[in-house]
Amino acid sequence: MTTSGAVRAGLTISGKPMSAPLRDVRAVARRMVGHFVDNVIPCATLPGDIIGGNVTAVTRLCLELSVSMLDGKDIPAKTDRLADAAAGWAREGVPIDTILHSIHEGFKVGIDLVVVNATVHDYHNVVDAAKRVVEMLDIMTATIARAYVREHKAVVGEHHTAVHTLTSALLGGHPTSTMARECGITIADQYSVLALHIPKHPDEQLPMLDGKVVARRKLRRLQAELATRRGEQALALLSVDGGTILLPATTPAGETLAELVVQLSVAARVPVTAAVVTASVAEVPGAADRAHEVLDMVSRLKCVPGLYRFEDMALEYQLTRPGPGREFLGSLLDPVDAYPELLETLKLHISNNLNRQRTARLLHIHTNTVDYRLRRVGLLTGLDPTVTSGLWRLRSALIARTFS
Repeated sequence: MTTSGAVRAGLTISGKPMSAPLRDVRAVARRMVGHFVDNVIPCATLPGDIIGGNVTAVTRLCLELSVSMLDGKDIPAKTDRLADAAAGWAREGVPIDTILHSIHEGFKVGIDLVVVNATVHDYHNVVDAAKRVVEMLDIMTATIARAYVREHKAVVGEHHTAVHTLTSALLGGHPTSTMARECGITIADQYSVLALHIPKHPDEQLPMLDGKVVARRKLRRLQAELATRRGEQALALLSVDGGTILLPATTPAGETLAELVVQLSVAARVPVTAAVVTASVAEVPGAADRAHEVLDMVSRLKCVPGLYRFEDMALEYQLTRPGPGREFLGSLLDPVDAYPELLETLKLHISNNLNRQRTARLLHIHTNTVDYRLRRVGLLTGLDPTVTSGLWRLRSALIARTFS
């Protein structure tokens, strides 16, 4: 039977309506609610007003629905009332598993009452009743689950909008206590401002897959990991390519944030790169700009993915600022312009922290070839990359060139 108005015969047992033992709805509801409190452990922890009010009222409603279905009657109005009650439970924070478990326990009690007088001659009726019980459970649990999901989405949507507004206000330099109260979040004195780069997942390039769907799934995994690890402390404006995260700077950031970036990479299944700047609330807008400048610099310099703090990249940051110093440093590599393979080897060798084996492997050449090319760079520029002073100036020249 569906809830669309179809009519069918009521079920009987021993010549009487099968619904007869359930028609004293008040008495049966009291018995069932007592059973819930004694046997469904979470129910015993619910406030008395919920047990005596909503739970009892909805138990009666479910009994009325069951009687109607056993009698072959239409039930849409009752399912609407059940959906409204379930939405109320969701708002009050009653766990859905408690509700569903109670419904199944209620059915056990109801079945005992219905079949207590059944005889061997009622076999076919009992089989029909079992089928209708499954149908009842399907209707009730689906109705409750839909109501819970709708309510949850509404609450999450409202919270997300409020958090989005607060984050935008912080980044714009206009946070208010009203916004913070709406989100239920206390504005911290200081924030670690993270600029995030999320590269494309390899599956985004596959022609047989929808790249946009793959990208959204990647972002949702990262957001879920962030929420799991930082909860409502994390204020974020993120897209599939990256964005900005604000985290209260209440503990030393270094290793903890580095670990967070690693876990976000694992969740997103791509190597995430982040730059962090710590700032007071009033300084958050400027800190966000600086963090994204550092992130852009890290990307241009082809640094390995991970966390980069502004204080660790201050020299590189300063070398990228416009001026005659940057122009002069960039010109130090002019003699190598005619030999692109030398320039590529130098860049890769420095980005690999001078690891000759890794550089050779990535370039598909022998380590002796790496040494030869580095010596050629030294001869052409007059700066020996195997000594500290020469390496420092060559690295500075590369940084300056990247931004010239």
